[in-house]
Amino acid sequence: MDIWSIIGWGGSALVVLSLLQTRILRLRLLNLIGCVILVGFNLAIQVWPMVGMNAVLAVINLVHLWRLLRHRHDAAQYEVLEVRQSDAYLGHVLAAHGKDISRFNPGFTSAGSPYAFLVQHGDRTVGVVLAHDAGDGRAQIDLDYVLPEYRDFTPGEFVYRRSDVFAGHGFRQVMAPRRMRESASYLNKVGFRPDGADLVLDLPR
Repeated sequence: MDIWSIIGWGGSALVVLSLLQTRILRLRLLNLIGCVILVGFNLAIQVWPMVGMNAVLAVINLVHLWRLLRHRHDAAQYEVLEVRQSDAYLGHVLAAHGKDISRFNPGFTSAGSPYAFLVQHGDRTVGVVLAHDAGDGRAQIDLDYVLPEYRDFTPGEFVYRRSDVFAGHGFRQVMAPRRMRESASYLNKVGFRPDGADLVLDLPR
């Protein structure tokens, strides 16, 4: 197999691989790289219709990537809705994604989480944050779950950035679960700081 065949098959494989991705950002990025490779391949062998098609697809991917990244941390694009622990729709979301939630949160149960927030992107639910009162003015996060396709966007940050979400219930701090220490860079960006063995977010009074 010559080098051009390897390049052509490699580009095609990337395009196919991109379509298997659940994360939107990763799908667009892999598809873009595959299309760019195929533009070069088809230019080399002078298959002009395929050059044109892949060039157009590359531009489409670039536009979508620009839009996705532009609004990645834009609070105007997301809405935080507080719901009751017994809310039927919340129960549906947790049940529908129960297997994925258990994968990252072994032993999790929502029974002890009276504070529940849904993160919406338009009419789509993209994340769930659950918490309980840990005493001494602290809210303990029990679950910070993001749907797989939005996992590159950390929409849970909008719950923490809206101080009134927790401050309205009389809390002065929010505590992250210790298992979330691996997400320290994400938590640091939204204001969490180390406090002994915990990561806490100070809320405005």
